[in-house]
Amino acid sequence: QVQLVESGGGLVQTGGSLRLSCAASGGTFSRYYMGWFRQAPGKEREFVAVIGWSGIYKKYADSVLGRFTISRDNAKNTVYLQMNGLKPVDTAVYYCAARSSVLAATSTDAFGSWGQGIQVTVSS
Repeated sequence: QVQLVESGGGLVQTGGSLRLSCAASGGTFSRYYMGWFRQAPGKEREFVAVIGWSGIYKKYADSVLGRFTISRDNAKNTVYLQMNGLKPVDTAVYYCAARSSVLAATSTDAFGSWGQGIQVTVSS
């Protein structure tokens, strides 16, 4: 089971940028699909982005397409989420997740390992 630790969250104004990082340990990082999810107060956890083993396959939620970029560095066992053009609706706890499979997925129940989450707050 891989362990995941997120960092890089915080408070930013509308239109600003943040880069989240997720460091993995305890597993073969290069064989995991890595995803980012978020959960706003009173709402269900939702998919944000996913990246495949090599970094070539990427998929985004429509709500972040064109503003967020997911990437990974397998040498550093780290996945990133660059968030630009942030809006107040992006305010949420962001979670990093890992999926040990040859198939991509975007549902929360398809990911077996989760980080503790990190707060991102966008002020208007």
